Amino acid sequence: MGRNIGHILENKSFTDVMEYSPDTGNWYIPGLWNGNPPMAPVNAGYSEAVYELKKHIIQLLGNCESSANDVMEFKEWVTSLWTAVKYENFIFSFRNSLVADAYMRLCTEFNKWEWEFKREMYTWVTNAETRISNFGTVAAKSQFSDMREFLTSLKGNASTVLCTWETRLIKNLTEYFKQTEGHVYLVEGYKEEFSNSAKSLRKEMERSVFNQLTAAAEIRQGMAQIDKIKENHQKEIENAVCALLNRCRMKKVQMSDKELDNEFDKMWSETLKNLSFSEQKTTNVFTSVSQYLRINLSHRGSRACELLSQKHLQDCGKEPFKYTSENIRHRATHAMGRVAKWFNIQDPNTAVQKLADSIIDVCTQFVREKVKKKSNYCETYIQEILHMIDEKLQKNQDVDQNIEFEVSLKQHICGFAAREFQKMHEDFIQTNDPYRCLMNNKKKFCDDFIDVFHERDQCQKKAEEFTNRCLKPAVKDFISRFLGADITVEMSTCEQFSTRMSFQYSVLLDLLSKAYFKNYLSYICSYEKYVKTWIHNKIVEHFSTVSKISEFEDRRLQSCMKSINDAINKAKTRNTDSELGRFVEDICKELGNKLVISQDALGAFMILNNADKEQFAHWLTECVKDMAQDLRKAFERLNFQTKLQRLPVQPENKLFNQLVGCGKQCPFCKAPCDAGGEEHKHFASLHRPEGLGRYRWDSTRKLVLDICSSLIVSDCRFRCSATNDEWHPYKSYRDIFPDWNIPPDVSLKASDHWKFIMANYNDNFAKEYNAEPADIPEEWKKITKEQAEESLKKSFNVK
Repeated sequence: MGRNIGHILENKSFTDVMEYSPDTGNWYIPGLWNGNPPMAPVNAGYSEAVYELKKHIIQLLGNCESSANDVMEFKEWVTSLWTAVKYENFIFSFRNSLVADAYMRLCTEFNKWEWEFKREMYTWVTNAETRISNFGTVAAKSQFSDMREFLTSLKGNASTVLCTWETRLIKNLTEYFKQTEGHVYLVEGYKEEFSNSAKSLRKEMERSVFNQLTAAAEIRQGMAQIDKIKENHQKEIENAVCALLNRCRMKKVQMSDKELDNEFDKMWSETLKNLSFSEQKTTNVFTSVSQYLRINLSHRGSRACELLSQKHLQDCGKEPFKYTSENIRHRATHAMGRVAKWFNIQDPNTAVQKLADSIIDVCTQFVREKVKKKSNYCETYIQEILHMIDEKLQKNQDVDQNIEFEVSLKQHICGFAAREFQKMHEDFIQTNDPYRCLMNNKKKFCDDFIDVFHERDQCQKKAEEFTNRCLKPAVKDFISRFLGADITVEMSTCEQFSTRMSFQYSVLLDLLSKAYFKNYLSYICSYEKYVKTWIHNKIVEHFSTVSKISEFEDRRLQSCMKSINDAINKAKTRNTDSELGRFVEDICKELGNKLVISQDALGAFMILNNADKEQFAHWLTECVKDMAQDLRKAFERLNFQTKLQRLPVQPENKLFNQLVGCGKQCPFCKAPCDAGGEEHKHFASLHRPEGLGRYRWDSTRKLVLDICSSLIVSDCRFRCSATNDEWHPYKSYRDIFPDWNIPPDVSLKASDHWKFIMANYNDNFAKEYNAEPADIPEEWKKITKEQAEESLKKSFNVK
């Protein structure tokens, strides 16, 4: 800062910072008309003066190293300069298409780096989760014997990778600002914001990655105990079957399959009587969730504790969340000159209800993604949900909140989440119940027993079993885990998903082209829901016309095939003895960083396995080829919509989180922020008439037409809770909302799009909002659809 001040003090006159001569830099242009129009002739002096000025400007451009590349670019500069000076808004709103274009380029590049960062971290954490899932099994490649040590090591590695990517992002940003193309100097002021965004992104990614690793470790530790019980039971069964084999062979008579089957049933019943099947205890998820909810609200004082005690969590989250309170008030007033005219937002609780609905949607999405995995419950899940709620509430401090609202909302979400997680946990326990798993394998054990008794060749059969029961489910899971990420990356290459501004423009243009009131109502009142549906439809549309989805599936399948074949070849080279068990273990170990092979299926496969290793390896290679063909056919049979529904993570949610921006809305008209990066000055490229946000005049109940982007260059005033109900000039809105930059609509043309919508659907909005229609100005009614589209292009700097 000291250097900057010193540099400024060195400049003592205009000539220190710009080329200026008093002899040639001052121009007087006489009036256009020689007399009073409309009959007066053009003043010859005007034409001559303008000609001389143009000639002088062209001479200056030819003699100096201008930053403008051509005359049209220079025209843009002059127009923007004149507009800024004319409306006395030079310092904060000097904005032209060149600056907007440079900012868009910066956002596009940063988005590319951000996508790459997130894609790489998704791959890294998915591979880490695979290693955790295989920890303690024959597929494990870890040198750690304790899960806690292994988890600490993984978190350390994650921090290193995250730091590397943060450094890379900042380096990319530095290199970007060194280039001379694209007018990067025009957005130099945003460099620090984007640098902070890189740091903020790294911190958020670190928290997310650590939570995923912790959850995976908790689930694996719980599963390890069940696997141990299953393994002991399988050993007991194997010993009993071997004893039965010896008894049957000692009879030295040829027994039929029916007789062997009967003998096996007798042995099975006797062995099960001697096995201990203690019932797997289920966790009371409600107790766990209640504990974390109480800890989360402990800092809110005794009132929060009292409110928690008034309701059982089991009774929460069953009905749609509706919150009303006499303590919540939202009043906005607006004054022109000395005459105050009041307007409000439909119902005092509406803003709070919208905030609650938005938070509930995000948390519901999180819960459903976890339930789709069909794994066990872990306490990290509820900690993550409470963190998301707190983060959303913190970001929306402009919406009036109180302790009753916070407790009620958290109880509703935690009640719903606990109910879903309880069912998920109980389903997991039932699916992995040792007795049930043993009974599911009874027929297989019996068939193997009969094969071994008759000394039948098991090589092909066992190769098919290992492929279908162990490898095939693991490969399907691998493809499913990455397919969502592949779809997300593919969509991010489309222009409409390249930046937040491109995204907003595409959504609004689509709304305008369809011209359907219900769509606009949904967009304005249920923004998140509408936009996610819009993204989903675009994904379906994109992949219905290209064969990319098959390419993604096949590429992942080919990757698995290569890994499996390499593992088979390495195991053949490493194992010189004929021990099949060690051969299979080596294959699993080679695949341990990529595929999660069911320990239950693997244990059942290893029992009574007397196949020849060489023959088994031959048939396994053939079976893997058949598996690939079977999977391709299975993928072809499913339509794209079904594939989307089965994905553990929905691509539209990932795209929405990337493109929705920070989630902040204009404090006046609620237009969403379009700024790039995580930490920035908020701005919206296109503001709306405030009546579209449910504002109406108290006295007449008519919808309000004022647009904040025009109000900030007017003499109007406003007051709200942020001003402590004191009047404040719109021109000085930054004193109250310092994080917002509202570009002035000085031409009164930039909002032609929303004026067109307001004029066309005035009666519709009034009916929906329980208000009276606004008094639409005649000039608004003359705006055409083409003009509305043109204003969109200008606002979002679309060429």
